[in-house]
Amino acid sequence: MKIDKIAILGAGSWGTALAWLWGKKGRRITLWGNNADRVERVQRTRQNNDYIPRLQLPDSVHVTHDLRDCIEASLIVFVTPSTALREIAMRLRKVIGDRRSVLLSCTKGIEHGTGMRMSQILGEIFPAYELAVLSGPNLAAEVVRDLPTATVIGCRSSEWAADLQDSLGSSRLRVYTSDDITSIELGGALKNIFAIAAGASDGLGLGDNTKAALITRSLAEMIRLGTAMGGKLKTFYGLSGAGDLIATCFSKHSRNRRVGEQLGRSQTLAQITSSMQMIAEGIPTTKSAFECARSLGIETPIIDQVKALLYGEKSPVQAMQELLERDQKAEQI
Repeated sequence: MKIDKIAILGAGSWGTALAWLWGKKGRRITLWGNNADRVERVQRTRQNNDYIPRLQLPDSVHVTHDLRDCIEASLIVFVTPSTALREIAMRLRKVIGDRRSVLLSCTKGIEHGTGMRMSQILGEIFPAYELAVLSGPNLAAEVVRDLPTATVIGCRSSEWAADLQDSLGSSRLRVYTSDDITSIELGGALKNIFAIAAGASDGLGLGDNTKAALITRSLAEMIRLGTAMGGKLKTFYGLSGAGDLIATCFSKHSRNRRVGEQLGRSQTLAQITSSMQMIAEGIPTTKSAFECARSLGIETPIIDQVKALLYGEKSPVQAMQELLERDQKAEQI
């Protein structure tokens, strides 16, 4: 496969970082944004200061608000908010016609109401297209500093996976491959919920012992729910599971951890989101994961408490206390 032009749908922090990363190699990139005013500012300044201040986009990156500019791309990358992916994909389907492209989802979430993963939504809208997913501990703020980063691409075709690995990887972005799309997506989605819990622990000032225990049990809960949803245990110990969980729970750059920290300091969700430029995917994913767990009969005490915390059902102290007061038992992963 020859990837001669890449279209990136979503001009937030990660979409902008990927445009910069792949565009600086001279590859032709189309970066599509949904906000026309912001797109105009980026076109004029060559910087997306709402998301990544002072980052200069290469000349090879074309910024647009018109989905028709993405038609000629051999690779279309979705970096939209999870709640907007279906609508934007349907809009793209109307303009793209019968042209075949590879679709790569970098969006992390579970659709509310259906429990569908992002690649399942894309597969429903683009049934004849080759699909792949990308996930891992990939904080945009560090990628644009050219710090070494690893990620994993999931694709059922080993040939397509190898082509994407060769085309998208670099000396600073080490790309691994896997055929386990389900686990890669679920790891990337569920870790955002647990990052909110870790942030709440920080906001309450509970210390490193508490946080380490919380993250360890979060991994166990991720595996329990993830395998019930069709994932494979071993993949959750990889980059998109344990790796992304660690980065998101500890990093100062993590939006989800920061939401949890502010909740732990008694701010309301409305106060927090009103001051945010970017979406914290753990917020909508918590409700979706809670629904999936209930329908499958899976015990998810951390997800349950994060949901209660997000939607004002419990205070941070009460949610943490209820976790601590659960019956003691043998450790199981």
